[in-house]
Amino acid sequence: MAITGNKNEFFDELEIMATETRKAYLNKKLSEAIKHAYYHAPATREIFDRAKINPAEIRTTRDLQELPITRKADLIELQKQRPPYGGFLTIPPEDVDRVFISPGPIYEPLHTGAINWFAKSFYAAGFRKGDVVINTFTYHMSPAGVLFHEALRDCGATVVVMGTGSTEIQIKTMYDLKVTGFVGTPSFLMNIIKKAEEMGHDFRQDFTLKHAWFTGEMLPPSSREIMEKDYRIATTQAYAVTEPGGAIAYECSNKSGMHLMDEYIVEIVNPETGKQLGSGEIGEIVVTPIHNKAWGLVRFGTGDMSSYTTEPCPCGRTANRLVAIIGRTSDAVKVRGMFIVTRQAEQAILGLKSVSKFQIVIRRKGQRDEMTLKIELKDEAINREELASDLNKGFQNLCRVKIDKIEFVGKGIIPEEHQQIIDERTWK
Repeated sequence: MAITGNKNEFFDELEIMATETRKAYLNKKLSEAIKHAYYHAPATREIFDRAKINPAEIRTTRDLQELPITRKADLIELQKQRPPYGGFLTIPPEDVDRVFISPGPIYEPLHTGAINWFAKSFYAAGFRKGDVVINTFTYHMSPAGVLFHEALRDCGATVVVMGTGSTEIQIKTMYDLKVTGFVGTPSFLMNIIKKAEEMGHDFRQDFTLKHAWFTGEMLPPSSREIMEKDYRIATTQAYAVTEPGGAIAYECSNKSGMHLMDEYIVEIVNPETGKQLGSGEIGEIVVTPIHNKAWGLVRFGTGDMSSYTTEPCPCGRTANRLVAIIGRTSDAVKVRGMFIVTRQAEQAILGLKSVSKFQIVIRRKGQRDEMTLKIELKDEAINREELASDLNKGFQNLCRVKIDKIEFVGKGIIPEEHQQIIDERTWK
């Protein structure tokens, strides 16, 4: 139920808890979830016992970093060894409400109770009673279609049970039913808009779409700008991971990062050591569900890289926010103690319109990492000294590492198909 007093903005009381209240709440729920998992899930108990950690020792989020991270490959192997749930099921099998399957395959048991992972996200996106929302995520095997459907209903919206399918059918349905909301990926909505225009429609005039909610892929700033400015569609996005249970973080109307859900403990960690990082530092997102009583998963490593901020949000929600999902751990290179991710480097460098292509080369000089940035220009007449200053400043602000050397190279020196970050360091 939405809280009274400001029901147009918040879905429940958890979203506006005071910082210290939230900290105490999460620690309490974490302690309860850890004990429940330890005493009911054999795989969880073995993880603790191997680490020589007593579940009573996990009292706060900080304590979690003493435990190892479980990754997707581990989960797949454990489920092969102990079918079907790998030893992580914490309730009698007959009490499992439903089972979802994600690639692997990984079987994910769900005991819903009072949990609704996505309703807060849809409510923050503006979905309400009276909205007609087309859900383009699959209802087959994957948790997405059904969980999104139920969450939209919790917000009062009418759901069009579409799933995946022909673009033309999606367009006809949106037109006939006067759909006001879209749930899917940004690329699919852009395809729908383009196809509708090819069919002779004026999308802004002929359709009633006003809200779009995205997950499953990155939302490029350019696509968001087109949808919001050209088509007057309010866009929001959420970050979800199927293995730990669903929605991890979601945007509000301010779109200044994604608010962390209170149904999970979310850590940003050094992927090499598992140790937690502070605000603004880039690391891997590690998730521990604390409300799904069926699933004893602890410290699931998502493989996604991000950072978080503790800055207050004007919307009034008080949880920390993920700044952005900037890539995968496989795309990250550590330079002088900081992780640089390809997508983040692109944002810092290609954000300057005079840059055509770039390549970062990392070498080892003595006992120090040295980073050279090779730049190909769109216009050779540009003031290179000013551009170098802008590049260094923007890169250091975003990636928190200083470029040692900038080389301007001629056209064609950097191949069309090229690796953007090259690590030439040797460790002898």
